[in-house]
Amino acid sequence: MTQQHTAIGDLYYGIPAIRLKFGRYEAVALPGNGANLISFRDNEAGYSFLREPDAESIEAFKQSPSVYGIPFLFPPNRYEDGKFLWNGVTYELPINEEATHNHLHGFLHTVRWEVEDYGSGEQGSYVVMNQHVREGHPMFRYLPFTFTMKLTYSLDEFGLHQRYVIHNEGDQPIPNLFAFHTAIRVPFVPDSSPEDYKIKVTIGERRELTDRLLATGQFQPLSPEEELMKTTGVSPYFASMDNHYTAAPQNGRNYMELTHSKTGATLVYDVGTAYKHWMIWNNKANKEFICPEPQMNMINAPNRPDLPAEDIGLIALAPGHIFETTSRLYCVTPNKTKS
Repeated sequence: MTQQHTAIGDLYYGIPAIRLKFGRYEAVALPGNGANLISFRDNEAGYSFLREPDAESIEAFKQSPSVYGIPFLFPPNRYEDGKFLWNGVTYELPINEEATHNHLHGFLHTVRWEVEDYGSGEQGSYVVMNQHVREGHPMFRYLPFTFTMKLTYSLDEFGLHQRYVIHNEGDQPIPNLFAFHTAIRVPFVPDSSPEDYKIKVTIGERRELTDRLLATGQFQPLSPEEELMKTTGVSPYFASMDNHYTAAPQNGRNYMELTHSKTGATLVYDVGTAYKHWMIWNNKANKEFICPEPQMNMINAPNRPDLPAEDIGLIALAPGHIFETTSRLYCVTPNKTKS
């Protein structure tokens, strides 16, 4: 282990944290705040890739943790009137979005996760956080399934690696519906402007949403700008977006690219092909951040048994079985000619 490769317990604006460093990269995880990966930086280039709170906004983060860093959502997005239909049983989730009378974003992005392990070596710096859901867990009251999940974040020469694993330890199939509400800072290059960036995402079709932001099962035509978003790229703020898309991997990869036109620096978020959907939200095009959210299921999928489960990402995990998927965030910079 060298001084550049470290994993330490630390404080992040007074919040207990695990701080990882490997070479040029640095990341911070907050186990007690939903296992949020709140920071990912390239210290040599001066790039800060995620929307982070500062000293003035740390209290806002505590109140609204889903709009900073990389929060983990399980089950993700909205469920009509808080109802969650699974294997013929309707479970009742709390209504926590009064404007739509829906349940929003599940339970695990606000609770404490256990730090199972952290460390560093020549191959990388890492932290493993876990969640054991069983009787007595706050989530079990609403969704009484028994499982363990683990989130591992690691830094190496190739950037930030994310690993999600869930093990069904119960005697019935469980819903494996999840997303990462990833908040990307735009601009991420110092002294640049939001107008300097283009975003590309491997979207397919846009799902139609009701005025309660629930998926109808129908599709809408893509706008010319959305067509550019899945091909050559477009401004991340071309319009206010809170849009739901199917995922359409290209060349075997499911990803987002955010490119700074003046330097050519490109942030790549390669999420893997397990995800069936993307949510893309830019907070009314406020020119501060955009959330390209890899999401397994269609919004409100459990309440749409009339639609094919595979198409809407209504994924069941059988008793005793394990599901795993990985993602990576990294930055590509143009090759410089040596003098």
